[in-house]
Amino acid sequence: MDAEKFNALINKYNVAAPRYTSYPTVPFWENDNFKEQDWKIRVEENFKQSKNNGISIYVHLPYCESLCTYCGCNTRITKNHQVEDPYITSLLKEWEMYKNILGNENLKIAEIHLGGGTPTFFQAENLKRLIDGLLDGNDKTADASFSFEAHPANTTYDHLKTLYDLGFKRLSLGIQDFDEKVQFIINRHQTVEDVARVMDDARNIGYESINFDLIYGLPLQTAESVRMTIEHSLILNPDRISFYSYAHVPWIKPGQRRFTEHDLPVGEEKLNLYKLGKQMIQEAGFKDVGMDHFAKPDDALYIASTDGTLHRNFMGYADRYTPLLIGLGVSSISDAWTAFAQNVKTVEEYHKLINEGKLPVVKGHLLNEEDILVRQYILDMMCRGKVVLQENAAVNQGILDRLIPLMEDDLVVHDGKTIQITEVGKSFLRNVCMAFDVRLQRTKERENLFSQAI
Repeated sequence: MDAEKFNALINKYNVAAPRYTSYPTVPFWENDNFKEQDWKIRVEENFKQSKNNGISIYVHLPYCESLCTYCGCNTRITKNHQVEDPYITSLLKEWEMYKNILGNENLKIAEIHLGGGTPTFFQAENLKRLIDGLLDGNDKTADASFSFEAHPANTTYDHLKTLYDLGFKRLSLGIQDFDEKVQFIINRHQTVEDVARVMDDARNIGYESINFDLIYGLPLQTAESVRMTIEHSLILNPDRISFYSYAHVPWIKPGQRRFTEHDLPVGEEKLNLYKLGKQMIQEAGFKDVGMDHFAKPDDALYIASTDGTLHRNFMGYADRYTPLLIGLGVSSISDAWTAFAQNVKTVEEYHKLINEGKLPVVKGHLLNEEDILVRQYILDMMCRGKVVLQENAAVNQGILDRLIPLMEDDLVVHDGKTIQITEVGKSFLRNVCMAFDVRLQRTKERENLFSQAI
């Protein structure tokens, strides 16, 4: 496809679109129908059916010492490290509540992921207390995968060694951009030397997979800064690169009002940043795993994308699927396949509910049969690039009707039963999935809900 036609498609499809880390997406959850007791029942049912697969645990550690103004995560800004101990105490109490739901039996832990916030805000010995508490009385599966997110500027050798000794072999470094002007306006400071130090320590300790998070579309970002950032990143030699589009949602995250829309690269300028970065990453030998994610050919994420085991959850792409995901901590989301639940979003309310012996869930969604079918469709498109329509499903005709203009634009092809994304369509994956999104199509509510697709 020539550049002029591709640019026209960018202009046509650059609309507000979900990232599809779940279906239904959070804005369309039916919270009025959600009851905590129903959630507990769905968790228990899922566990009974899938206990041999192991459990995934996501822990949200919200604290940061300073506010990164681009950030869309749930954070609490403080330099007071006295908050660490009580927060871990509450996390372990919440975990005990879930263990009670699951019958207090010996559990198999397949995954632990520490996100935030800044997990490396916490001292290494406190992270050890957390992980020891999660694993106490339980077993790790043979292929267990433990990972954590880290800020290169405050990650120490002690962090890396302590977590490695607890079973962590994967590390994700938030870099975003190495340009000093960009770092200043987004209030995110780390040098190439900071990242190199963490990389050297992690490799020497034995970490098997290291990911870099990079973002295009940040304020004051230029083609030169993106080129420089990716050049440095490739020299540092990570195993995975996540190259995200900046999500400008100041109506949700007021910190993003430190800069204005006039500071942002938009339209063709932003498109060129995306094309430049993607080209450089792929020319360096990284494989396109799916939306925003690239991995070396021998990395587990790319292998999963080729053997059909790739999964997508609230953290993005994963190289395995575990039916039960328990989210611990403020704002964490849990997934029992037929139900979602999200925790309260403030630390104070979280501690209060935990100390009262209550699960801190504040909202959720119980999936009906149609939701489960559409969820599988979107997951298949996101992870495998194709969907086999279930015979006689009521939603099929509407999906096919909405896909007609995408077929005309050569984004997908349909052979009568299977819908397959094309090479061009991979750049418009979010738009393709929107055609499957029954709840979105019924409401047409998109403004002030989602970031732009590209």
